[in-house]
Amino acid sequence: MRRFWIFALMLVVVVTFGATKLVFWTAPNPLQEEFWKEVVSEWNRLRPDIQIEVSVIPAAASSEEAILTAIAAGTAPDISENIFSGFAAQLADIGAIYPLDNFKDEFWKLVGNRKMRNIVEGWKVKGHYYVLPIYSNPMLFWWRGDLLKQLGYDKPPRTYSEIYELSSKFTKINERYVMQVIAGRNWWDRWFDFITYYYAASGGKAYIDTEKRKAVFNNEYGLKVTEFIYKMFKENHTAVELGTNPFYMGNILGKITGPWEINWAKETFPDVMPHVWLAPPPVPDEYPADLPVYTFADTKGLVIYENCKDKKAAFEFISWVFSNVEHDVLWIEKTRMPPAREDLATNSAFAKFMEDPFFKAYAESVPYAVPPALIDKTIDVQLSMTTHLIEPLMHLKGEPKDILNNAVKEVNKILF
Repeated sequence: MRRFWIFALMLVVVVTFGATKLVFWTAPNPLQEEFWKEVVSEWNRLRPDIQIEVSVIPAAASSEEAILTAIAAGTAPDISENIFSGFAAQLADIGAIYPLDNFKDEFWKLVGNRKMRNIVEGWKVKGHYYVLPIYSNPMLFWWRGDLLKQLGYDKPPRTYSEIYELSSKFTKINERYVMQVIAGRNWWDRWFDFITYYYAASGGKAYIDTEKRKAVFNNEYGLKVTEFIYKMFKENHTAVELGTNPFYMGNILGKITGPWEINWAKETFPDVMPHVWLAPPPVPDEYPADLPVYTFADTKGLVIYENCKDKKAAFEFISWVFSNVEHDVLWIEKTRMPPAREDLATNSAFAKFMEDPFFKAYAESVPYAVPPALIDKTIDVQLSMTTHLIEPLMHLKGEPKDILNNAVKEVNKILF
């Protein structure tokens, strides 16, 4: 018996010593990090032959910058998450990531197991599937229902005119405003203001023609959005600086955000959250009341890098994680973000989450949430939108139509 245990111990040591070791980078989000550490810990117990080392994407101005720097330095991980569609196109263009459909039947089996056949089609780059989408976050507006009730409202504003009217009753310059209109000056902030408003106004139409590589948002929908943003600043319905946590402090009535904020807000502002109303982004006055309102999808996934030491082992780990519905249940418990699945509303595994009105609202909006344009110049394009569209509108540097046309001209210089 003693010889048996010595042999078993030696076998474990040999297997562990000879194990494949892969590095996995998670998003710089504590809730996602918590999910991955728990899942990886389980995997490492089950598979001593393939060990995963999990760490957060290194600090930088953005995850994209950190990843590109690591690729250039030859220190990229084997796997990472936090990849949006435009960045995936950029990474594929430079040959930095590995096509997951190279695993052929195993890839399509995983896609089928996770009920995401239609979802992955929106991620195809140059005829291949480089990304496994993890989550899809529709952008919704949060409104202070308690304050709206005090003003005589029983539902959030729906149209631009309703927002203007509400502002006339609530706004007090330098103290409080109806809503946060502009998300910020970072390139990714354009997802959470202009692009979201554009999808809402247009019924989910493209703002960039990816086949022709041409910006098309200087159309009737883009002009309506541009005029809305311009008027909100011109009429002092909003401001550039709104203070710290203005929504929770009651300094603004509404703001756009994703489901990642639910858990944090419930813990940090428990007295406010029971009074929050969720709604789609505002739309132009003539938008039909019987049509669904589209919005932006903050959707990201994971990739295997071309430099991965053992791509087969990496895919085996990925497949294990996402073929088990209980891991998506755990994901929701940790992050409150909807997994990129097409059966959220019908799979009994997720039924308990539908009792939460916040999660339910986001889950029900997934069919109307549109990802960003699949282009390899996303960062440059959206920096240009910040410089030539958002900042002139905020500071009233010209007429809305002229600002819009100039912004499209500048974006097209980048796309061509």
